[in-house]
Amino acid sequence: MTAAASIVFTTATLLLAAYALSALILTVLYLWHRSKVCACAPLTYYPRVTVQLPIYNEAMVVERLIHAVTQFDWPREQLEIQVLDDSTDDTTLIAQTWVEYYRSKGFDIQLLRREGREGFKAGALQMGLQHATGELIAVFDADFVPGRDWLQKTVPYFLSCPRLGMLQTRWSHLNREYSLLTRAQAIALDGHFIVEQTARQRSGLLFSFNGTAGIWRRECVEQSGGWQSDTLCEDMDLSFRAQLAGWECLYLPDVTTPSEIPPQLAALKRQQFRWAKGTIQCLLKLGKQVAISNKPWYVRVMALIHLSAYLVHPLLLFSVLATLPMLLSPPPLPVSPGIVGMFTTSPLLMYAVGQIALYGRNWLKHYASSPLLVLLGIGIALNNTRGVLEALFGTNNVFLRTPKFGLEGDKGKWQHNPYVLDVEVIIVGELALAFYALASMLVAWRNGYVHIIPSLLLYAAGFGYVGGMGLWEAGLKSKRRTKDAVNEPPAQHLASDILPELSSAYPIASVSEYPQPVSQVVRAEPNL
Repeated sequence: MTAAASIVFTTATLLLAAYALSALILTVLYLWHRSKVCACAPLTYYPRVTVQLPIYNEAMVVERLIHAVTQFDWPREQLEIQVLDDSTDDTTLIAQTWVEYYRSKGFDIQLLRREGREGFKAGALQMGLQHATGELIAVFDADFVPGRDWLQKTVPYFLSCPRLGMLQTRWSHLNREYSLLTRAQAIALDGHFIVEQTARQRSGLLFSFNGTAGIWRRECVEQSGGWQSDTLCEDMDLSFRAQLAGWECLYLPDVTTPSEIPPQLAALKRQQFRWAKGTIQCLLKLGKQVAISNKPWYVRVMALIHLSAYLVHPLLLFSVLATLPMLLSPPPLPVSPGIVGMFTTSPLLMYAVGQIALYGRNWLKHYASSPLLVLLGIGIALNNTRGVLEALFGTNNVFLRTPKFGLEGDKGKWQHNPYVLDVEVIIVGELALAFYALASMLVAWRNGYVHIIPSLLLYAAGFGYVGGMGLWEAGLKSKRRTKDAVNEPPAQHLASDILPELSSAYPIASVSEYPQPVSQVVRAEPNL
């Protein structure tokens, strides 16, 4: 057993070091290429653009989204808006109300619904594509709020480069300062969008569309096989297929699109689970094509590392589980656990570079939440390992949405929102892993392996934090379950306040011109 544990530990630790090295390489590439400027010719004409808004039970944010895209500085005759609605709650009534309102103001906007939810988001986007009239297709998830000049900043690149198939903008954050949890997530997202995406695109590596806040050339989507639903990361799938087919893709870190960061840990875990599962599904689907493509060898290697990135979580789990058996029968450890320090340090360096790029001399203030980010990265390993295993064994391919709560800044409450998620039983496993790491620490102390204790302490703290937060959120959910909260549909929480909020936030028309409150729409039974 000791020999097997040593092999597992050594293999997992060395592979973790390899992934850490890739993060360091991307950081160096970013620093090397950060001064590059992506130039384009001025806008000479206005091509027709279709804006797709895939939504599913988004009552808290759908009206904000629809309003944002109707404010684009773009000729109305060249702008088509598709609200692709798969909702099963009163989101549909809210969306229909605002679609009819903006249509009465001269917008080409329509609500498209399907018989079922086949293919989930990919299915909705593909259905919308079949009805779209634009040569360019912009996509925004429900919690995104693009600026008025978003199309003016992105479309000209397509006019300058006929082979440009996709353009991705950087996510910024509506609620970064809401909590310690959202601040920690913002650091990770900034590291990805500032450092990783910039480094990959500007050094000629393959990179992924992020599912939203981007724009596609319709011809590219169709020639690359369209939106396909056999993975949960349809965005990564299509963007890799497009690049393998010879299309160029562009990333613009200076064009930002604000969005909401999940304030609930259970929502973050659901999002991460979906990304972990979908990314590994893309690895299984596209890995061979990448490996045998005509791309340079280093591009193929970095692409495979990109596609397999979520394997770090099962590797981390294996290294934790293998430690105790080795310590109970103590030969010299095969690999110094200090290598785990490299696994932790390289991503933290990348995240620090991202904060410096964004905030300059004030970067340390925004980087202060990074210790929590380390704990999160460790603590969600069990959650993400489950996603990896489901991808490997091809089970339960259901797209689970990340709930949005309509939060901005540090204001608002999510705890009493009808979209709050139940806490899953996996927290039992996370707490068990925390105790397992603590037991390993005691054995390491007893057997004189003091140098491994810091790593085990991080493991215990990470799993303990994620499991403990899960218990805390479960307690909040239990307190919230009153009879009114259970029986009241989501839209009813909006009905009484929707007009005053919108009349102050969206000054496109006088209050008398706004649609009826949702409660009145329900009674009127509009024809959907």
